[in-house]
Amino acid sequence: MDLENRISILVELGKFMQSGNAGWAAAKTKAFQHNAWFIPDFIDRAVDQITDQFLQRPLLEKWLETYGFPERNPNPRKVGIVMAGNIPLVGFHDFLCCFLSGHQPCLKLSSKDPWLLPALLEFLHKENPEATSPPVLMDSMMRGMDAYIATGSNNSARYFDYYFKKYPSLIRRNRTSIALLEGNETEEELHKLADDVFLYFGLGCRNVTQIHVPENYDFVPLLQAFRKYHWMADHNKYKNNYDYRLSLAILNKQYYMTNDCLLLLEDKSPFSAISVLHYSYYKQGSDWIPSADRDSLQAIVGRDYIPFGESQRPALPDYADGADTMRFLREC
Repeated sequence: MDLENRISILVELGKFMQSGNAGWAAAKTKAFQHNAWFIPDFIDRAVDQITDQFLQRPLLEKWLETYGFPERNPNPRKVGIVMAGNIPLVGFHDFLCCFLSGHQPCLKLSSKDPWLLPALLEFLHKENPEATSPPVLMDSMMRGMDAYIATGSNNSARYFDYYFKKYPSLIRRNRTSIALLEGNETEEELHKLADDVFLYFGLGCRNVTQIHVPENYDFVPLLQAFRKYHWMADHNKYKNNYDYRLSLAILNKQYYMTNDCLLLLEDKSPFSAISVLHYSYYKQGSDWIPSADRDSLQAIVGRDYIPFGESQRPALPDYADGADTMRFLREC
């Protein structure tokens, strides 16, 4: 299959994902039944992101121009892809890159997200049943690969580094996102920031988990705007996390602010727990991002950075960990 055909099939895949196909609808239902964090609205949000930002022919063609891939890959490799499962279809971009590069994706799914991608692979197989190197799902150790892409925690990354050290590999670690507020944001901007914080229950690396605010910042408008997601207080798993973190803050006599669906805690760490948003004060003219945190950041939201409300809508070149997946696949 040449590059043009691969692009065409992916465009058709995007249409399939937006369709009311019974098999695809059943896969989404199973995904939610299997993982309570994958509520239908968030699955649909992830699907819209993929179809709008990834699976459009003009976007794909413009993106691929940068890399100069030949129409047919003269040296296709088996690429083992170990996928995360923190949000729906979080590993789709890795699959997309491998598929377009002409290599064979060998996918190890997360136990948290075992239904969605197989339904999409089934569609691809029906569209191209005679493919010589079709994507495959791995249900055991990923031996015999030519290269690896793996995403996980900092702890699992150490194991990946060890097991894949003899092969070309791209290993990703813990990342999170932060936001810079100036103190004069509009109500609309704060409502959009709520999306950056709450979408996917804050489980994604592109979710804002810490805000940097000027001294004497008024948190009341922020907490009011964030009540847009007050319905999360009725989600059992999220509410359990909120109650636990609130109890810890009370027991530790820690100052906190809340709107009954989110805890605001002053903390220098950019990483926060589910249902918690850290905040840190900065002085005008100072370097507001500590140097120790820069390698942990996936995205920065703010007026001079990623616009409010857009952190969960990455474009094709917005690679996880800033590591160029396509260049890795071009050279592996």
